[in-house]
Amino acid sequence: MLADAREAGADRFVLGGDYALFGAFPEETVARLRDLDAVWIRGNTDRWLEDDSDAPDAELVRTSLDYCRHRLGSSAGELVELPPTTDLGDALVCHASPRSDMLSFAPGSDEGDARLLADDDPDVIVFGHTHIQFQRPSGARRLVNPGSVGLPFDGDRRAAYALRGDAGEFDLRRVDYDAHAYAQTVREHMSQPLGEGADTLARRVEQAAFVS
Repeated sequence: MLADAREAGADRFVLGGDYALFGAFPEETVARLRDLDAVWIRGNTDRWLEDDSDAPDAELVRTSLDYCRHRLGSSAGELVELPPTTDLGDALVCHASPRSDMLSFAPGSDEGDARLLADDDPDVIVFGHTHIQFQRPSGARRLVNPGSVGLPFDGDRRAAYALRGDAGEFDLRRVDYDAHAYAQTVREHMSQPLGEGADTLARRVEQAAFVS
């Protein structure tokens, strides 16, 4: 994905949160992202590293959090302290929506948009959380979800991201990689700490869907 973005002209990055949880290599991922010229914000799973009071009461979530905290060490605190949003001038970047890191927008036009937006929000809202890539209007605003690089949930295993052009337009891009090989790595690296949960995470990679 990084190579594709740079080849297409990207010179800096904006990172939308949820960096380490449910992945086989938490510390390596965070270290790689530190090498970028990037603006970071916090996602709900980054917040859960310290406060998981609103996380699902599920064994997979609990064991994954324990694994991630152990592997990240002091870096976990750095993710917790990230800001929840960043303002790019004409665009707001948030994890799920401007006032929540868990309540987000649907791919299709939805009356629920009004509950997640305020009159003084910028014209462009860039967000993630649902792992589903799309962009659409919402009234006079544009909603942009770049999707997920490592765990898309739209049935397309390819890494998803968005490239913003000089005129402010967004190009929704996909990059192929060996998802099956990575899924097998998840099984190999995470089966001991997560048990059967490792296979669940691997199948999410293979199917590009939120399977249980």
